[in-house]
Amino acid sequence: MAGANPDQSVIPSAAEPQFSNVLISNLDPATRKNRANTTGMEALLQALGQQEDGIRQGGGAKAIDAQHGKKRLTARERLALLLDPGEEFLELGLFAAFGMYEEWGGAPAAGVVTGLGSVAGRLVMVIANDATVKAGAFFPMTAKKVLRAQAIALENRIPTIYLVDSAGVFLPLQEDVFPDQDDFGRIFRNNAVMSAKGIPQITAIMGMCVAGGAYLPVMTDHVLMTEGSGLFLAGPALVQAAIGQKYSAEELGGATMHAEISGTVDFKEPNDHLCLARLRSLVSRLGHGPPAPFDRAAYDPDRDAPRFAAQELYALLDPDPAKGAGNSYDMHEVVARLVDRSQFDEYKPDYGKTVLCGYGRIGGFAVGIVANQKTHQTHTSQSGEKRVEFGGVIYAESAQKAARFIMDCNQNLIPLIFLHDVNGFMVGRDAEWSGIIRAGARMVSAVANSTVPKITIILGGSFGAGHYAMCGKAYDPRFLFAWPTARYAVMSGASAASTLVEIKIRQLERGGKQLSEAEKSQVLESIKASYDEQTDCRYAAARLWVDAIIDPARTREVLITALKAVALNPEVEKFNLGVIQT
Repeated sequence: MAGANPDQSVIPSAAEPQFSNVLISNLDPATRKNRANTTGMEALLQALGQQEDGIRQGGGAKAIDAQHGKKRLTARERLALLLDPGEEFLELGLFAAFGMYEEWGGAPAAGVVTGLGSVAGRLVMVIANDATVKAGAFFPMTAKKVLRAQAIALENRIPTIYLVDSAGVFLPLQEDVFPDQDDFGRIFRNNAVMSAKGIPQITAIMGMCVAGGAYLPVMTDHVLMTEGSGLFLAGPALVQAAIGQKYSAEELGGATMHAEISGTVDFKEPNDHLCLARLRSLVSRLGHGPPAPFDRAAYDPDRDAPRFAAQELYALLDPDPAKGAGNSYDMHEVVARLVDRSQFDEYKPDYGKTVLCGYGRIGGFAVGIVANQKTHQTHTSQSGEKRVEFGGVIYAESAQKAARFIMDCNQNLIPLIFLHDVNGFMVGRDAEWSGIIRAGARMVSAVANSTVPKITIILGGSFGAGHYAMCGKAYDPRFLFAWPTARYAVMSGASAASTLVEIKIRQLERGGKQLSEAEKSQVLESIKASYDEQTDCRYAAARLWVDAIIDPARTREVLITALKAVALNPEVEKFNLGVIQT
């Protein structure tokens, strides 16, 4: 017809479905079960918060007073002056060494504070010795915590600030701090590598910096030093013992000497306050590297907020370890509270439904999400047979879908986020006949060779090979966070305890001891209690298997900070899969 709109035929009528990628929510926080979950999560968070407050006290009131008596601030007081007011500090490794070194009086937070914060508007990594904990001495976990912070800074090209106030290696444990590849010396190696890659590093010496640790500041771009601090390879007592010469600490390695005679320090400052002000001024002048190739849309925190309240996430999981393994919930509810405007383009939603994959944005950043679906799903086999697939279990078709999705994200330069609540891969005759090992290997290969940034969050269980396939610690996630409900091990506590108790009973019976049912029950409870302790997220965080335990309601904010960090590195290696079973 003359004058007709040529595109009229493709305009949908009001009666036809309209495109929408906005997730809906069926979560009712008011149900009895969900109220109980919320109450349990709030109690768990309160208990964790009390433990965190205790850790942040460092060596305690007496040690804090001693630090102030030297006219020095504590590590956390220094951070308060260094970081931009009102900006969130994402502390990493707070639970490091938790419950460890008790024979030496403990080492809260491993005697060092690390994390991501804003200084003069720039995202930086901060590594600050806590001199209230054994004079800032390095325990084995102290070295590992500093190395983890450096690894994050190195992989993401994050400017790094060191606030040095340390007596050096904790000598009673020197054999576990000094010689190995992931020990104290690796810190200085990382200084050199970071410098060679153009990652800015600035050190402020705000106390003692002795022995091998004296190399750290001199291997960074700028060295600041406060009056009354000391920088020397050997202190006065060691010099006198070694070569018989007697000097004061100031004469041997004080700020004035290094500023006027050795020329080692760039800036000598009267006190902590002015040193930190100088440091902020230097950071404000750092140049900006090339942008990363990841897409980020214009972002407004209010306009682009999810449609559903983050606090409602408390209602999803039962935090009781005895019941948590049986948690059943729709992972879409989590995603709807993480992605911008709750908009999510789900990939192959009707196939391999126990793993959920799809595209969204978080803080404006385009992301691909791989998550375990925790509700049971119906599946139709190629022969037409219908079966129920268990939530939290990876089946062959789920692994195939996830592997393909991960490849697509690498092809299109989209960072990946993994949300764990996985029991492992499916077992049994049908699973083996479906090629579960081959499909699982394909998924593991895709994760292992993925070159776009990967960020992992463990929400609930993360057991067996499922932990690997969902980008566990061994698969180099840029960051790995855990909810307080996170638990991971080779298998769940109940399954492991049953297996271990059978082994224990057989050992005792071979030795001629017959156990009564009450004794068997006692053995079971003892083994289960020990196993549950080792799968607790605090046990993992103490050993730096996770970077931080986070409040579920803050998951989105933590992810936005992590995405800002990974976007500082513009380099993405070519994605190659290698040999995979087809």
